[in-house]
Amino acid sequence: MAKASGVTFDPALPYRLHPKVALRPERFGALAYSYATRRLSLLKDLDLVTVVRALGDAPSAGDALAAVPAAKRPAVERALARLVETGFVQPR
Repeated sequence: MAKASGVTFDPALPYRLHPKVALRPERFGALAYSYATRRLSLLKDLDLVTVVRALGDAPSAGDALAAVPAAKRPAVERALARLVETGFVQPR
C-alpha cells in the first residue's frame, strides 16, 4: 500500500517528530501543526502525545510504545502509523 509520505511505519525502527512540526498541548491531547505543509492534526489521546514526545529519545517506536497500557497499545500504534504516513513523524 502506498503511503503519502512514502514511508511505511515499522515499530522496530527509530522515529522522531518532524523538525517542522510543533506540538501544542491541549486538554484533549495536543495539536500538531506542520510548518512545511500547513497541515494540522489533532492528537486526541494523551498516551499518543506521550509516545510522540518520547520518540526522539527512544531506541525504537516500539520502545516508546511500551509506556502505553497493553490494551490501548494497538490503537496508539495505529495513530502513530498514521502520523508517519502523513509526515508529522519521520524516521531518524
